[in-house]
Amino acid sequence: MDLQVTLTPVVTIGLNRNTSSFEYSMTELNNLAEANNMKVVETLVQKLDRPDPATYFGKGKIEELTQVVIDDGVDTIVVNDELSPSQIRNIEKNTHSRIIDRTGLILEIFANRAQSREAKLQVELAKLKYQLPRLHTSASQRLDQQTGTSSGAGGATNRGAGESQYELNRRTLEKRITHVNQELKETAKADQTKRKQRDRSEMPTVALVGYTNAGKSTVMNGMINLYGENEDKQVMVKNMLFATLDTSVRKLTLPDQKRFLLSDTVGFVSQLPHQLVQAFKSTLSEAANADLLIQVVDYSDPHRELMMKTTEDTLSEIGVNGVPMIVALNKADKMEVAFPSREGDNLIMSAMDEKSLQELTTMIKEKIFKNYHRLTLLIPFSDGDVVSYLNENTNIETTDYRDDGTVITAELNDVDAKRFEKYLLTTE
Repeated sequence: MDLQVTLTPVVTIGLNRNTSSFEYSMTELNNLAEANNMKVVETLVQKLDRPDPATYFGKGKIEELTQVVIDDGVDTIVVNDELSPSQIRNIEKNTHSRIIDRTGLILEIFANRAQSREAKLQVELAKLKYQLPRLHTSASQRLDQQTGTSSGAGGATNRGAGESQYELNRRTLEKRITHVNQELKETAKADQTKRKQRDRSEMPTVALVGYTNAGKSTVMNGMINLYGENEDKQVMVKNMLFATLDTSVRKLTLPDQKRFLLSDTVGFVSQLPHQLVQAFKSTLSEAANADLLIQVVDYSDPHRELMMKTTEDTLSEIGVNGVPMIVALNKADKMEVAFPSREGDNLIMSAMDEKSLQELTTMIKEKIFKNYHRLTLLIPFSDGDVVSYLNENTNIETTDYRDDGTVITAELNDVDAKRFEKYLLTTE
């Protein structure tokens, strides 16, 4: 039974610079706030070409915001941009409210959702790098609480002591950044070892990528249901932005005995903080090292083109270039369209529909198994272990028996084709 969560009432604010994506970015900000256990009670928008360097909003709008905060009894304001330290301080001073900019909000969500040790370290590193340039002497007590340090009795008694406290906080953050970086390097070494073991198995890898809440985990679970070795290994699905941050990898075995690894990566969002993109590079390396990417898109969302561009820009930022991609236009069941419907490398589908998943599987096979060899082998009866291996690990088309051994026609990958070439009878 889920525990009742108390929602924090907030006001969201944003600057409309006459961009076509502004309305969607505000909708997304409100969804992010809800994902962080907040309740948006009011949204305030101002049209400006650029933010006020001191207070983000103009003077009159700041006064209106202050009155809204008083009228709604709210003490938290969420801003649709990344603010400078001085902007945060000035808005706090005017409204007597806690200010969370878009970057800080996403960092909070990630911090609350991280489960694995690696994800927790990655989020902590991003938060520390975000905090470092935002240090100021008047915030020493708050920072002490966040970093677990103690400011001492005389921290704010005079200007010199305040500057000393600032230096102490800065050094504390820098030392922690160094320590977390070192821990992440050790974690990365362990992950590389696992990846090398997977690579040695010569199993192709497929990575699901895309916008958060596009349905990647639902696609993953659908594929596990059809081809997984253990249905208990399903991944969490929740209708919420950033429901999961940890990369899940599952081995799938198709009816013709072809096998591949499928990974479900962390979702993207517009204006994903640079600190997070950098911190999650190791997690997203599943995508960088994949033989095939499946970009899962919420086909029912009118902003899907923007979501696809965000995904592709983020992939480019982490160095994922030149990897073949299938575009899975998911959630077609929410629309009045025929599915599954394929055009080239694009598939209109629903992750809830078995036929869609089977068509997606066909497209995956075309991409990652195109170099398989159809070979006919003559295996002496004394090498029964080879026959057993082929029966368990390859797609057997025909099996015949002769006086000198077993004749098997099968589809083999490059490794097995080379391994068993001494048994080759004919090549087709």
